[in-house]
Amino acid sequence: MKYAVIVTGGKQYQVAEGETIKVEKLEGKPKKAVKFSDVLLVVSDKVRKIGTPKVAGASVTAEIVAQKKAKKIRVAKFRAKSRYRLVRGHRQNITELAIKKIT
Repeated sequence: MKYAVIVTGGKQYQVAEGETIKVEKLEGKPKKAVKFSDVLLVVSDKVRKIGTPKVAGASVTAEIVAQKKAKKIRVAKFRAKSRYRLVRGHRQNITELAIKKIT
């Protein structure tokens, strides 16, 4: 099984070919190809390449499946004895990617 560790949106993701992942919002419409060159690790059946910090010449190609919003989170503020209550919600924009190729 071949997999890699990539960096996007300030986070690291372990990805494998054929897998679908959700990452921080990337610009682009569905069916558009995206190439990640910030690859920290590549593991195939017999070869392991560990970057210092990046693997030279390695890349991961993915396709945008959808632009969505994540689950809503609710943030509540409360101050005792003052009838102060505040509830706010937030939905982060995310991009769903299908991993096509690891090289």
